[in-house]
Amino acid sequence: MKKKKRESTAAILKDRSLLKQDVYAVTKAKFQELKAVIEKEINGLKENIQDERVRLIYEEKTDYQIHAYSGSDLLIFNMHSNVFCFPDEHPIQKTSYVEDDFTRAYCGVIHIYNFLADSFLHNRMNDAGYLLGRIFINKENHFMVEGKGQLGMLFRDFLHEELTTEKMHQIVDEAIRHAAKFDLLAPPADMIATISVMQMQTISSAQQLKTGKRLGFRFNAENDKIF
Repeated sequence: MKKKKRESTAAILKDRSLLKQDVYAVTKAKFQELKAVIEKEINGLKENIQDERVRLIYEEKTDYQIHAYSGSDLLIFNMHSNVFCFPDEHPIQKTSYVEDDFTRAYCGVIHIYNFLADSFLHNRMNDAGYLLGRIFINKENHFMVEGKGQLGMLFRDFLHEELTTEKMHQIVDEAIRHAAKFDLLAPPADMIATISVMQMQTISSAQQLKTGKRLGFRFNAENDKIF
């Protein structure tokens, strides 16, 4: 009995480990493609904007993280090193695509974050960033995007959607457009009514007052919801 149980455990461990390795390999390959797409989008914007005051910079920070500066915004594309499965209550688990093969619900994830460019350029460690979207990719290169605005509406067909170069360009373009239209609003005065001596002494160099595009405001619009 103990031998059979150990063999069963070994089989589960092997199957899941190999599955996650397969998903990781697909996600990593697609992230490499995404890097080239992001750089091309930034260079394309440079060709259309003949004004050096508009910041347009592509930076490959690590194998898992890309920084794309667009104007006053910084978009960070970050690939998670782990593989995730959709929870049982998620609608994807109810599709025929996943019901026919449960391993299709295991996905790699690429997050897209929006920060103020100055937050990084001035090393403002207290500043807030926002998750614009996350791309889920499975072993068969099927994908979906959860996110804000059009990012959360255009790429929901996990059954049929495959992550092509063209789709990547659409995702990056929508992320840049959403960040550009997602304006910085002044926080309520009560939030910044008090400041310490240390903060005031260091504000000229490190700008320690916490800043974020919607700091102190709540998101109520339907198109600003993360699903």
